[in-house]
Amino acid sequence: MYTTTKLPAETIGSSKPKDVVIWLHGLGASGHDFVPVVPMMQRPDTRFLFPHAPQRPVTINMGHIMPAWYDIVHLEERPNREPADQVIATTKQIHALIEEQMAQGIKSEKIILGGFSQGGAMALHAGVRFPHTLGGIMVLSAYELRSETRDSEVLPCNAQTPMLFCHGRGDPMVPIIRGRSAYKSYAIDNKSCQWHEYPMAHEVCVEELALIADWFRSCLDI
Repeated sequence: MYTTTKLPAETIGSSKPKDVVIWLHGLGASGHDFVPVVPMMQRPDTRFLFPHAPQRPVTINMGHIMPAWYDIVHLEERPNREPADQVIATTKQIHALIEEQMAQGIKSEKIILGGFSQGGAMALHAGVRFPHTLGGIMVLSAYELRSETRDSEVLPCNAQTPMLFCHGRGDPMVPIIRGRSAYKSYAIDNKSCQWHEYPMAHEVCVEELALIADWFRSCLDI
């Protein structure tokens, strides 16, 4: 296990990488979840980091303690759905993880931040608020957190960062309308945003993973 000062993470791939992919898991999962996709990415010179979210009570799951980047208080489309203090604290942890990779000699432009579901929401939130230009931001079956702070908090250095949004048309957990809304909010000003949808539920599919591999190449192999 590869451990940072803030978040423990599984590390796969090169010990002397040319670039880094940080991939955040969904609610109740772990950093092990997406490790099996690494061979499909065909990136021998890339370091993949799969952080583990901290254990915390999740209100919508009857307060059960599980890996979660933040609590989800309710499922209604109204404010205070996610505690702002937890989202902000997790953003700082993710930023610290990126900064650690930079301290090891990886340029920020060679780092992709992405995630699935709750992890995708955090990747979007933390990515556009990172103070150095990233190589890409990947948002899988996810949504936007704290949209009311977007205009005041999104930093110019990541306003044009390539973004990949993917979603399942039959997603019962995160309705596709939430993913489309997040995409549209950023695509207005960022011409490097992509939207792709698939005939699937709250999951990833082989076609999506192939697209992600191609997108990694377009972002990092330049």
